Amino acid sequence: MQRWKLMSLSAAAAMALAACSSNPSSTPAAPAPGSTAPAMNASSAEKTLQAYHWDLERAEDQSGRALPAFTALAPKKVLRLGFSGDAKTAHRVSIGNLCNVMGAGYQLDGDKISITNPIGTMMACEPPLMQLEQAVSAQITRAESLRITQDNNAPRLTLQFNDGSRWLLKSVPTNETKYGGAGETMFYEVGPQTKPCNHGVAKGVQCLQVRELRYDSNGRKTVAGAWQHFYGNIEGYQHEPGYSNVLRVKRYTIANPPADASRYAYVLDMTVETAKAP
Repeated sequence: MQRWKLMSLSAAAAMALAACSSNPSSTPAAPAPGSTAPAMNASSAEKTLQAYHWDLERAEDQSGRALPAFTALAPKKVLRLGFSGDAKTAHRVSIGNLCNVMGAGYQLDGDKISITNPIGTMMACEPPLMQLEQAVSAQITRAESLRITQDNNAPRLTLQFNDGSRWLLKSVPTNETKYGGAGETMFYEVGPQTKPCNHGVAKGVQCLQVRELRYDSNGRKTVAGAWQHFYGNIEGYQHEPGYSNVLRVKRYTIANPPADASRYAYVLDMTVETAKAP
């Protein structure tokens, strides 16, 4: 079993960044996405930041030349940022789709942004992915300003750093934005084998076998429902026959579902338990 712990991201990461980006491409700078519309005001920017995930499309130096260290593993691995927080909770930026789970604090002041105290789990991965993660962790705290613009009704984010470089990121709606509200957290046990569905358009297709679980304040698990066919899909979950799983799922209500389709969308939040069937 691999051992996970929190770590402080250090100067070693900065050295990795220098090694990665010391020879930037001479490719001319691409036009900044979203440059056809003015930037948002501070209040709108905060809301928009938190309503989307932000995927890195291009990194540039101060002259507009590409910095390939940050996009070397695309499209398989694309850096994703996510922002959260309000007056009652700490403002956090998640740094995802790398080797480890990473996050940092952030603060906005107009178009100025500071990102501080990045921490993450410590797990070894393949060298190229580790190198990308080190480059990102070294750069992220150099952020000093941002600009959000609209490009064909899709927000675009430009993150500027104090060394003159910048990241150009595209928006991907969060599930809350996509479905128009917060999801309901539910727990399901998924049985080891599927069975033929027996209803509607899914008739004859293999259905997951699920039952709802609940946990009390002491973490004790109880079965809240009988085994039944699961009609539909749990986004992010890939079933492996012969294994049962306990899943924490977000359930979202679909405003206008198609005829004979579920009124809910299910998104995997976490795999809590996995066990091989006897």
